Amino acid sequence: MKKIIGAFIFVLLAGQAVASASCPAWPEVRTRQEIEKLAQQVSAWDEAYYQQGKSLVSDAVYDSLLETLTVWRGCVKSGQPVRLGAAGRLPHPVAHTGLKKLRDKQSVALWIRGRHDLWAQPKVDGVAVTLIYRNGRLEKMLSRGDGRKGEDWTYKATGIAAIPRRVPASLSNGVLQGELFLKRSGHIQSDMGGVNARAKVAGEMLRIGPITDSNAWGVFIWAWPGGPENMIEKTELLKQAGFSLTAAWTKPVSSIGEIAHLRDSWYRQPLPFVTDGIVIRQAREPLAKFWRPGEGEWAVAWKFAPAEQVAAVRKVHFTVGRTGKVAVVLELEETQLDDKRVRRVNIGSVKRWQEWDVVAGDRVKISLAGQGIPRLEEVVWRVGLRDKPKPPGAQASTVGCLFASVECHEQFLARLIWLSQKSLLDLPGVSQSGWRQLLTGVRLQHIFSWLELSREALLGLPGLTAKKSELLWHRFSLARQQPFIRWVKAMGMPLPASALDEIKEKSWQQLLSRDEASWRRLPGVGATRARQLIDFMKHPQVAALVIFLGQQKIDGFSPQ
Repeated sequence: MKKIIGAFIFVLLAGQAVASASCPAWPEVRTRQEIEKLAQQVSAWDEAYYQQGKSLVSDAVYDSLLETLTVWRGCVKSGQPVRLGAAGRLPHPVAHTGLKKLRDKQSVALWIRGRHDLWAQPKVDGVAVTLIYRNGRLEKMLSRGDGRKGEDWTYKATGIAAIPRRVPASLSNGVLQGELFLKRSGHIQSDMGGVNARAKVAGEMLRIGPITDSNAWGVFIWAWPGGPENMIEKTELLKQAGFSLTAAWTKPVSSIGEIAHLRDSWYRQPLPFVTDGIVIRQAREPLAKFWRPGEGEWAVAWKFAPAEQVAAVRKVHFTVGRTGKVAVVLELEETQLDDKRVRRVNIGSVKRWQEWDVVAGDRVKISLAGQGIPRLEEVVWRVGLRDKPKPPGAQASTVGCLFASVECHEQFLARLIWLSQKSLLDLPGVSQSGWRQLLTGVRLQHIFSWLELSREALLGLPGLTAKKSELLWHRFSLARQQPFIRWVKAMGMPLPASALDEIKEKSWQQLLSRDEASWRRLPGVGATRARQLIDFMKHPQVAALVIFLGQQKIDGFSPQ
């Protein structure tokens, strides 16, 4: 969770975090109220984490909401820093610079351009530490803290088998920086995720008392300030001193293709630790005395796309389907998940939305379900002011909104979109936006009224080019040739697809002659559905559509 363990820091400047969070469009009074509420929540998490060694939320949730809090404070110029734990007391011999995070492949390709002697390492997910050796003996282990000062964890280091107590002459007075991590056997990042590894390491370090399992923890050395410039020599000396992982997992790279390949393979192959990306570094580094927090330009990280992300809810939308069912969609601040930019997530029915209790301003955790569809996992933080919009009062019905009205606008539009699909009337190019544009220029009485539109009428509609008007007229004309059963489907007859495929009738009159028993002989049709079908066919709106289709000489609807 908090990479900066047991330290007092300014986490991020508001200006640095704007890329992933922004100032809320609230009055200042409300913004301050929401800041106070969020600050109390972060403080509660911090207290549990630092005082009790308990992680109440995932790393991703904590990091995201901490960033949001910092940005919001910058928005109202509160000037109050975010504090984490107690201030570090002991200065690092060499400052921790941290890693600049690059967003994508193109950014990495730009960074490596013109650089030479590059090496890649897995970005091990744990807790950063400094190891200080004097006269060949381990003198101290410090937490990263704020990069300049950290806490003394030496008594913990003596219980970790992976940290050598004595080192050879090459490291007799060396300072090493690395990652203290939870050992894993065959950890596959793409399948297993982060398993909250950082929080487990931090919890063990913060727990009062010695290490309970000396073999549960490992250390990956990623920096030897003042060490050999030659990477092969450096990693070999580290190996001889007992830090073998660095040599095993430091690979030479010279192109973005090699880096991308390594990143992907480390994401999918079994590893002995949890990782959250790849690090690319130059072998040549500045003198240790010039290292400063946030100024390490010789190494960067390209993180894995997270399996889950925290996103801000911008608005709650209600959509009405063709049968009148209301679905709830959350509009989100744009969020990157894997290779997708997510702006919306469907959460289902109004009842489901009420159970989630989510409104604009809340923070939600989302992931990608099968076929890359965004999915709501949980509401991780709720704003204080619960301004809930009122859902529309549409009712599910097989015959609802076959005819246009003000109340039926969304459901009527949904019916038009539905009948346009290839398996029905096949109106390619007539999308949702196309129907909306058409409805602004012409009043359709019912779902088939577009059959009456002439080429001249379409040509005169505002916003439609001559080419678009001609295309629409052509599509509408071709629809007349669709077989009878497709028009029946387009009406929305409440039959499952398997039953529709079994219908052999070629006219509406033949369908009307069916009784309940004959309907029930179709697959998927029981007594209730059979009665619904009879009611549907006798409904006045359906009867009116049948008459209209007959007047338009659509096959199967002309009165016999």
